[in-house]
Parts: sequence; C-alpha cells; structure tokens
Amino acid sequence: MEELDVDTEERRLEITPGLHRQRLDRALVQLMPEFSRNHLKHLIEEGFVRSAANNQPIGKVAYLVKAAEIITVRLQPTEMSQAYVAQAMPIHVVYEDAHLRIIDKPAGRVVHPAPGNWSGTLLNGLLALDPAAAQVPRAGIVHRLDKDTSGLMVVARTRACMDALVAMIAARDVHRDYLALSQRPWRGDMRREVELPIGRDPRQRLRMAVVDLARQPGKHAHTSLHCLDSNDQGCLVHCTLHTGRTHQIRVHMAAIGLPLLADGLYGGAGYLPLDRQALHAFRLGFTHPFSQEVLQFSSPLSADIQQALDAMGLRNPLG
Repeated sequence: MEELDVDTEERRLEITPGLHRQRLDRALVQLMPEFSRNHLKHLIEEGFVRSAANNQPIGKVAYLVKAAEIITVRLQPTEMSQAYVAQAMPIHVVYEDAHLRIIDKPAGRVVHPAPGNWSGTLLNGLLALDPAAAQVPRAGIVHRLDKDTSGLMVVARTRACMDALVAMIAARDVHRDYLALSQRPWRGDMRREVELPIGRDPRQRLRMAVVDLARQPGKHAHTSLHCLDSNDQGCLVHCTLHTGRTHQIRVHMAAIGLPLLADGLYGGAGYLPLDRQALHAFRLGFTHPFSQEVLQFSSPLSADIQQALDAMGLRNPLG
C-alpha cells in the first residue's frame, strides 16, 4: 500500500452484524459519527472508500455492506465546514460583532480537524456556537495555534470577513505577539531577528525544521525576538510573527539554542506541572476590515506558564 502523508489518515473498519445489508453511507455514519453524512458520501463518490479485500474503490453510496466485511477509508482535512459535526464546548469569546470573533484558546485544544483529532476541535465548537459558521470555509478559522499553545485567535463570521482577514494576514497587517519561555539563558543583544526558512523535517515527518531551500522544500520565515528577562534558569522572550509557518516560533527558538520549556518535540526540557510547550499568544491587533476601528486585545499568561515563570525567578514586564 502507498505511504500516507502526515496530513492523511487511513481508517480500517469492520462491518458489525447490526449493520449487515445497510447502505454504505448509512453504515459509515454509524462507524464514524464525527463526520457528516454528506461528507462521507463525498468520500465514497471520490474513491476514498475501498474494499480491503481487493483495495478497489466501492464508489456507490447505495452499496449494501456485509457483516465482517473490512472497509478502508482515506481521510484528510477539508475546508468544508459541513464535513464535521457541531459539538458544544466552552469557548472564551473576548470580543464579537457581526463580522468576527476574538477567541482565547486554552492549551490542549486542536483548532482544526486533522489525522488523530477529527472531533473535539475548536472548529466543532464554533459550529455549535454559531450554526451560520457552517456556511464559511473552516468555520471562519483564518489562522491557527498549535494544540498546546494557548492564547488569542481571530475567527471570521462571514465569507467576506474571512477573505478580508486572509488578505490582511498575507499583507502582515494582523499583528500577533507571543510570550515564550525557554529553560536556557539568553545570550547577546536583547533583540534579535530570526529569518530562517522552515520546511518539513526530512528525518522526522511530524516535525518542522530549518531547511536549505536549495536542497529541500520550505518557505521563508521571519520572527522578531525580544528578551524580556533572563537568568541562569532560563529566559522569557517576546516573539512577533512576520510570517505564519507551522511551529514557527518553536523551530526558530530551537534553532538559536533556546528550545521552549517542556517542548519535547524540539528539544525542550520537561518541567512539571507544565505538560505542554511554554508558548502563549498574548496579544493580537489589527484594523477592523469593515468598521476601520483599530482593535487590540491581550490575554494574561496562562496559570501553568506563570507558575513556571515564578519558579524560575523570572518576571514579565508586559504584565
């Protein structure tokens, strides 16, 4: 079988006796309730649902399945909000109007469904919070935070606002600032510009890495760093994104010898009770694309990072 990329998952399903002679689309709804029936019908019609016996696409939603039959389903993320089901969950809305919302995301919540996390994501919660979100691609999500990064995000409520925000992010008119905590002391000038291209790590496909664009695929990435406090225990760094690459701050901090505290994927040391990388999106600012009002929002450090900061004897001059 061909190798699956990191954004694809193949699910192997056995038809239970209770589903014997059910239509394929109805059987899949029972076996994969995190997806809408219309999306599952699309997967069938596009050839992503196959018989494990011969690896051939089944192709017909009206196919009658048999008990003990094995079926494989190829799953990949999609921008279609209607592919996923609404799931009620606590969402901390900092600001909202008819066009957009500002959300303070907790650590531990995946933003968009993807392999291994097809439900329980912020997108599922947005669909429950506002049924109209189903009419907007990705339920209005225009940028993401890693699962274990906390802090502020902007989410569009209409397609027009989504298009405007995407253009603003591309033009660097949305300002995103983070606080990052490393277990190593800062050295040298208190401000530093890091411009190192980022691509998929060829040795570990779940990681990103600084790459040589002459030899590997990747994209330009630029992060501004300002050390706010440092001692022998580590340092607190104010990070400003100028580009939005996957894991950008984590990769750039590790590349200059300052991996984030508790970020095991990029060489950070463990630190209990902190069980995720010490990274928080603390400030978000932009001009409202319709009212032209200048908006700026801030979020205090989450309690787990603040506890680590205090234990290390570091202070946060930004409050």
